[in-house]
Amino acid sequence: HDLRKLYGDLEIKVADPVVEFCETVVETSSLKCFAETPNKKNKLFMVAEPLEKGVGEDIEKGKVRIDWEGKRVSDFFVKNYDWDLLAARSIWAFGPDDNGPNVLVDDSLPSEVDKAMLKQSKESLVQGFQWATKEGPLCDEKIRSVKFKILNASLSSDPVMRGGGQIIPTARRVAYSAFLLATPRLMEPVQFSEIECPADCVAAIYNVLSRRRGHVVRDLPKPGSPMYVVHAYLPAMESFGFETDLRTHTSGQAMCQTMFDHWQLVPGDPLDRSILLRPLEPAPAPHLAREFVLKMRRRKGLSEDVSVHKFFDDPMLLELAKQDQGGELSSYF
Repeated sequence: HDLRKLYGDLEIKVADPVVEFCETVVETSSLKCFAETPNKKNKLFMVAEPLEKGVGEDIEKGKVRIDWEGKRVSDFFVKNYDWDLLAARSIWAFGPDDNGPNVLVDDSLPSEVDKAMLKQSKESLVQGFQWATKEGPLCDEKIRSVKFKILNASLSSDPVMRGGGQIIPTARRVAYSAFLLATPRLMEPVQFSEIECPADCVAAIYNVLSRRRGHVVRDLPKPGSPMYVVHAYLPAMESFGFETDLRTHTSGQAMCQTMFDHWQLVPGDPLDRSILLRPLEPAPAPHLAREFVLKMRRRKGLSEDVSVHKFFDDPMLLELAKQDQGGELSSYF
């Protein structure tokens, strides 16, 4: 109002509020994924798997940094997360950026890979990994809590043939294919809410929260007063209008404060094309991930479905077809 009327006399368009999501995986890649560079001279092999709980948060909080010396980084992962010493010493990067909650690990064997040549291409591989984790394949949202492992790399002996223009997009593509074969899921932010109200309003608060996929973690009387304090978790997607709803159902007697608390998985498979979403009807819980992905892709101007084919080379698609005898992946393609 101040900008529009009082000071600037400006016409301001206000967009609808937007919630940021993350993409993650819940299993290890079902196949060793590979991708060839456009010039057919280099080949990269990779798998993706979930990171141990707490690793992503520790990286984001700065408890471990990639610019530490190698021994200090490896000691942190060995001591706190029981990582194998060799794997901990093979950490190449965190992403996106230097404090992102994903890890790139060189899991290749010296007997299979020319380590000196691989080290020369390390910067390009890291850039491809950073690019992939910054814009995930589901809906261009950041990837979270995923470990990408380079298993093998067949690189050209000619440095010109393995330049950044060849390696970076290929590293991104193989990271995407490994991600998509590791049972991808969507993550949403969850807010912690502290609500203060009279004792006779607690039941109404439970009802409001249950309609918004929220849940109470504890409620207890406030000493020396007739008030109750309710602690609850509420998905950020469901928080718009929450305070107004709360006041309406408690005749204005409830007050709440909310803040970001953690990330949680959205129920359902975001790539399941067999799910039909009906207009103007709330989606049941198992269909939520699919609904969120479709709506985000429409908002960003992307094609409605994830173009899985563009992340896989033809030989990789043939390998997938051979392995997928039970038709488990058919709904993805």
